[in-house]
Formats: sequence, structure tokens, C-alpha cells
Amino acid sequence: MNKTILITGAAKRIGREMALSFFNKGWDVVIHFNNSEDDAKVLADEMNSQRDGSAIIVQANLDNVDEIKKLAKITLEKNQRIDALINNASTFYPTPVDTFSEADWIALMGSNLKAPLFLIQAFKEELKKRKGFIINFTDINVDKAFTNHSIYLAAKSGLQTLTKSLAKELAPEIRVNAIAPGAILEPPNVQWTAEQKNNIINSVPMARMGTEKDIVDAVIYISDADYVTGQILNIDGGKSL
Repeated sequence: MNKTILITGAAKRIGREMALSFFNKGWDVVIHFNNSEDDAKVLADEMNSQRDGSAIIVQANLDNVDEIKKLAKITLEKNQRIDALINNASTFYPTPVDTFSEADWIALMGSNLKAPLFLIQAFKEELKKRKGFIINFTDINVDKAFTNHSIYLAAKSGLQTLTKSLAKELAPEIRVNAIAPGAILEPPNVQWTAEQKNNIINSVPMARMGTEKDIVDAVIYISDADYVTGQILNIDGGKSL
């Protein structure tokens, strides 16, 4: 039986590229999505056309604990195992202090902090049995901060702390690490101007934007690095220096 990985937010963008990378390494993939059903189906069909039964899609709203538990239950029922979990799904938008609401708190804490924690809880025993790994996605701005994103950064800061805490709690059977991306892609539904992009590039020592491949390369490294746990790996071209 092939190893199985669940990647949240795997239908598009970086999640999609990670899913394809593990598929190409011979893994079976659980493609989680919330609203991107068509993209998830296209990706799963692409994988299953090459290796039958290698991919399934599961919908879940990660703001809701019951749906998080449903995602875990379906994953284990359909695959009978889980060897790795990547908490990639993320909600990102500004929340100036004079404008945010409890709904913003729920939305930004959901996929960014609550869902990773409850998914780890749900898969803990199975991951221990498989000596698996967990990769969370944080943000380089946790340590530097930027304005109007206090709730988002609080969630990502919590996820960074959770990564280190659970790395100790779940060792030695399960490794827990995090990727902290820098300037990789524009946020969903946002298109930067040439001036905005140049301003970002000018702040990066490597003098370019990152790509999906830069993230995937780091994820594959962590997945194979059996003596690495509790680490936050910045993939930012040196921007956090």
C-alpha cells in the first residue's frame, strides 16, 4: 500500500504543486478543498488517469471543527492510513484595528491555526504508527510584523509556537516542522502593479520573487530529513535578514 499524504488547500497554487510532487514520488494524495471543487476534480483526474486510485478529493470548511473532523474521518476511511499532513490552507486579508469583527477572527483563526491543531489531534495515532511527519505553513512576517494584519499574524504566530511545542510532544515518532514563505505569489484575487512587484524584489537579497518550486523543494527536503524537527524554515530569498 502506498504512503498517503493529506494536503489542505491542495486544489490550486502551491498546494497543487506540492500534491503533484508527492504524487510523482509515488504517494497517494488526499486533496482538500473548500470552494475550489472544479480545480480539485481536475487535479485528481489527472493523477488517477496516470495511477488509478492515487487521489481523492474531500471538501471541508476549516473554520468548522465538525467539518475538520469529517475531513479526517473520510481520509482514514478511504485510505486506511495517513503518513503525512501538510497544513497549507490559509486565509489572508487585512483587518485594520478599527474595522475587524468577530467574524474576521473566526475566519482568520480557522484555517491558519484551529484546523492544523485539530487535524494533528485527529491523525496523531495514525501518524505515530507510520512514523510520519507534519509540515505547517507560517509566515516570515510573524517575526517582523506588518500593519493591518494583526489577526492573521496572531494566528500564524500561534501556528509557529504550536509547531515547536508539538515537535517536542510528538517526538520521536512524528516530526513537526514549518515553512515560512516570503514573497512567493500574489495573494488570491490580487494583482500587484509592476511598481509594487519591483519594490518587493528590491527588498529581497536574491533579487527575485520566489516560485512554487522554491516552496516544493523545501517541503521535499523536510519530508526526507529524518533528523529535522521543530524547525521554522524561511523560504524568502533572504528577505527576513
